[in-house]
Amino acid sequence: MSIDRFILAMAGAFILISLGLAHYHSPNWLWVTAFVGVNLFQSAFTGFCPMAIILKKFGGKSESAF
Repeated sequence: MSIDRFILAMAGAFILISLGLAHYHSPNWLWVTAFVGVNLFQSAFTGFCPMAIILKKFGGKSESAF
């Protein structure tokens, strides 16, 4: 799995988990959803993604490496 697809999968998982926690536990979990959304939005314009940097350091491959 490429870094790009892994990041999309992780973002989706974080959003769904935080929505579930907000529904069953506390509405404050919606801040996690907002953080993930803002991060996705800014990375679309700037190309900067902290998770991608971390994954590259651990040896992840981007789609352009194929």
